[in-house]
Amino acid sequence: MRIKATLEKIPGGMMVVPLLLAATINTFFPDMLRIGGFTQSLFVDGANTLIALFLLIAGSQISVKNVGVSLGKGATLLGVKWAVGAIVGLLAFWLADSNGLFLGMAPLAIIAAMTNSNGGMYMALVGQYGKEDDKAAYSLLALNDGPFLTMIALSIFGTMGFVDGMFSIQSFIAVLLPIIVGMVLGNLDSELKDFFTKASDVLIPFFAFALGMGINFKAIIEGGLSGILLGVITVILTGGAGYLVFKWIGWNPLVGASEGTTAGNAVATPAAIVAANAAFAGHAELATVQIAASVVTTAILLPIVIGFLAKRLEEKDELSTYN
Repeated sequence: MRIKATLEKIPGGMMVVPLLLAATINTFFPDMLRIGGFTQSLFVDGANTLIALFLLIAGSQISVKNVGVSLGKGATLLGVKWAVGAIVGLLAFWLADSNGLFLGMAPLAIIAAMTNSNGGMYMALVGQYGKEDDKAAYSLLALNDGPFLTMIALSIFGTMGFVDGMFSIQSFIAVLLPIIVGMVLGNLDSELKDFFTKASDVLIPFFAFALGMGINFKAIIEGGLSGILLGVITVILTGGAGYLVFKWIGWNPLVGASEGTTAGNAVATPAAIVAANAAFAGHAELATVQIAASVVTTAILLPIVIGFLAKRLEEKDELSTYN
């Protein structure tokens, strides 16, 4: 059986399929894996530990040696994507209904999905349409992996009075410390950085499964269509903003649009946020499934959009004019 190959054919498959499989088990056979011992520790209760290790590994991939045009492109993409996600998230908090939702979407899901991009998709697209400095920009874009930028946005909104509660310094550090430790280790020793890289993909299906054991299909049914909507607006707004900003600067706009995705690991963000501040627990389950839907939607939709945009630029003979 070619299980791995099959999962890789599904957009976000290594994250989404284990999550939905676990949600199925939790919905229809909730006590099946809650038998104590190693089984429950790994498959039910292990999400926070596995996510913490994943964040440490992600931190080890962040380089502090970004320079020149690559740094400029990476910082621009990072800033544009965060700003768009934060602004839409703020509007969602402001315009939320009595259930705390905006067009059926949890504001937490909006911020997490729109500020966190699929690095593999970015590299695949710039590998086809970009240049070496576009690829090198990814080392800075790794900062949007995990809950860091989401926590910053929510902390700002807490100060403004739009969300309940704030992250204490201790809670903030407790979530970020694995990333910082990983960053230090990865920059001190490139061999250690390579060693950690090998483990990152292995962790994804396991923490996704553990997250799924906290999800009931009622939430998936409730969040499905709104999750697809979240994916569509992520492509249009964050990808569109990147396209326009890069075009205005004189850089390849297709590279700017390549950040219009939601990363599979963004599914873990609500759990990390709740671990730091329980005030967001009420919408964590719904946010998780909406983000999962956005992962799949953006992975399918963005390459189609980029292909259409590339064809238009080539017809106008504009693509070669950008740096």
